[in-house]
Amino acid sequence: MKIGIIGSGSMGAGIAQVASTAGHQVYLYDNNPTALERAKKNLRKVMDRLVEKKRIETETAEAIQNRITYVDSIFNMADANLVIEAIIEDLQIKKAVFEQMEDVLESDAILASNTSSLSIASIAAACKKPERVLGLHFFNPAPLMKLVEVIPAIQTDPGVVATATKLMQDWGKITVLTKDTPGFIVNRVARPFYGEALRIYDEGMADAATIDWAMTEIGGFRMGPFTLMDYIGNDVNYKVTETVFHAFYNDPRYRPSFTQKRLSEAGYLGRKSGKGYYDYSEGSEKPAPNQDKELGENIFWRILVMLINEAADALYWKIASRDDIDLAMTKGVNYPKGLLAWADEKGIQHCVDTMDRLTEEYQEDRYRCSPLLRKMAREGKTFYG
Repeated sequence: MKIGIIGSGSMGAGIAQVASTAGHQVYLYDNNPTALERAKKNLRKVMDRLVEKKRIETETAEAIQNRITYVDSIFNMADANLVIEAIIEDLQIKKAVFEQMEDVLESDAILASNTSSLSIASIAAACKKPERVLGLHFFNPAPLMKLVEVIPAIQTDPGVVATATKLMQDWGKITVLTKDTPGFIVNRVARPFYGEALRIYDEGMADAATIDWAMTEIGGFRMGPFTLMDYIGNDVNYKVTETVFHAFYNDPRYRPSFTQKRLSEAGYLGRKSGKGYYDYSEGSEKPAPNQDKELGENIFWRILVMLINEAADALYWKIASRDDIDLAMTKGVNYPKGLLAWADEKGIQHCVDTMDRLTEEYQEDRYRCSPLLRKMAREGKTFYG
């Protein structure tokens, strides 16, 4: 199969590297020649580093680079069998690109979007043959992160799903199947990791450094929520939160934080701007956390139970299977445990009691307990038996 990638940013270039490493002829398209040249130089640096570390041979590195053709016209991708779009998260722009691509490609070519939260059904509706459209959501950096969310739209042909899933597995990826709902699995279930951390911060219960300490030292997460938001970029993280919030008809569970909105507006985007929740300028020191164990335990458990509740609700609404939900969170965002397995460990009744206590305290629908958790607690069941 020949693979086309639309968009030569870090995600598009990363997917191109993955496809080329798997042995495919790849077209990397961008209408900006400067962006294409930058992607080419960056790939050369990555390959040189891998050779230097003796991860791959020089000949292999050269072959990977030679299999990628950098093109500034979509007509150069006319013989591609699969095209993956990896451009800005704007539904109208994506629909226009898909409509254009359909006129260029062969009738049996598969069209995929790497969107992290937008409707695949809406994107597919822009095409005359929507049955060949699906979502293939990679995680950044694509060459390192193993997970790919496979998202069929209601229009997608099952054969297209099977072909795309097998191809991703042939590329060495771990695939999970998810329903076409806002945020899919990872960006839906992970919202409380950021949202509840921001809520605790806004309430003045703890500062960013303390919340990050609680989640890494007590919770075992690789990165705290504020460090991670600064790494992702507060503009990007806020946009995904806002998209999911509006897509769920302004459900208060996904309500964005004014704190993050103001940081985005001020240009305090995190690492890429030199300042976010933390200062990344030369000579700056990260603030010390308050290492009060009881406070840390309370922070960790409050965020974790919100994550568990979200995972349980995803299962309740049949967004994905139990195994795929836990697999997505461990492989997509490196959680130390699957959330449903963690719920069993902590106790389903304990999760329900905590959600009810938060509801009683705040009187907000944000803290409503998943019907599935409540039913399981009543019947004495666990997710993994």
